Amino acid sequence: MKYALVIFETDASRALIKADRVAYRKAYETWIGELAAAGKLAGGDALETEQQGPVTVRKAADGSPVVTEGPVHGGEETLGGWFVLEVADHAEAVDVARGFPAPEALELRPILESA
Repeated sequence: MKYALVIFETDASRALIKADRVAYRKAYETWIGELAAAGKLAGGDALETEQQGPVTVRKAADGSPVVTEGPVHGGEETLGGWFVLEVADHAEAVDVARGFPAPEALELRPILESA
C-alpha cells in the first residue's frame, strides 16, 4: 500500500529546527536513508517555505480563476513537504510516521491506486 506522509510546519517547529539545523538535518537524512534501504520510501520532496509563500488559485462562481497570495487553508500550520511510503498496511504507515525525527506535524493519507 502507498501512503502520503504530509509534513506541516509551524513557527515553533521551524524555530526548533533553526536552533540546531545540523542535528535535525543529520537525523532527518538518517531516517530517510533507513526508509529507502528498507524499500519503504517511494518518493517525496520538501517545499520551499522560507523564500516564497504559496499562491492559491480557486474558481469563482462564474468559473473564472481567482488568484490569491497564501495557502489554501490559512493558519499557523503550513505545508512543508511530503513523502510517499510503500508499506504493508495502515499500522506500518503509522509506525513509520512515529519515527519521524523532526518536530513538524504529520498527516498520513492512503494513496488511491488505480487498478
